[in-house]
Amino acid sequence: MQWKGRRKSTNLDDRRGMSGKGKLAAGGGIIAIIVLLLQLFGGETGQSIAPLLDQFSTVQEAAPEQRSLTPEEQEVADFMATVLADTEDIWSQLFSENGLGTYQEPTLVLFTDQVDTGCGRATAAAGPFYCPSDRQLYMDMAFFVELQRDFGAEVGAFTIAYVTAHEIGHHVQTLMGTSAQVRKLQSQANTTQANKLSVAQELQADFYAGVFAHYEQKYLDQRDIELALAAAQAVGDDNIQRRFQGEVRPDTFTHGTSAQRKQWFLKGYQTGDLQEGDTYKQVLQ
Repeated sequence: MQWKGRRKSTNLDDRRGMSGKGKLAAGGGIIAIIVLLLQLFGGETGQSIAPLLDQFSTVQEAAPEQRSLTPEEQEVADFMATVLADTEDIWSQLFSENGLGTYQEPTLVLFTDQVDTGCGRATAAAGPFYCPSDRQLYMDMAFFVELQRDFGAEVGAFTIAYVTAHEIGHHVQTLMGTSAQVRKLQSQANTTQANKLSVAQELQADFYAGVFAHYEQKYLDQRDIELALAAAQAVGDDNIQRRFQGEVRPDTFTHGTSAQRKQWFLKGYQTGDLQEGDTYKQVLQ
């Protein structure tokens, strides 16, 4: 992914190094994160980081309350600000072209360990998420260490961009009123039906991530799309359940299968057409 030398968003709130109370497992610790950042932005990109992560399997003291960012962390902040700027440009254009009004830009918060949000306090264990109450995205970079170590997905720069674009997809759903409609329907549904609504919503966010990739193509190559598909494969409900529970229970799915997640990302990428993103019709039929 080509990203250097382009516009950076001013809507990045980098809080890394400002938390750190208590202890952190090394997978979410500063050393392991720096290893990943070195691989993505300053190291040899073709090598696995798993052997290095094994060195940090013990529990380590958390970082001080405040510290200076490393050069690698600063570079990833520049990268995230560039990706965020691209989402702003693309979605502003799409909202205008589709008669959706003015696109309201969200803030992306980078944090370490834990963070206070409009949806309550969250930890890194939650993974990247979007909070509709304050309309902000939250991301601990430790997630991408875990994605490679625990889920077997190869991680590259566009892996991070794909995850960011997925969370932006939830922001788009909030602006379009989709999220409110889903919550209302879920409140009236049984657990199985509520889970299906959640799956449809998550798959639509994958579709929107694909739409983002469609309009980002001039900065991408085929390898970037492969990285996004590898991430979608890794975080499919069936893959996660099989890996960690040893069995697959479709009635408990909340995000969709690996095949579904790849399918809807690709549909968005290939069409770039918001009208093609009706995941609810397929999932709920």
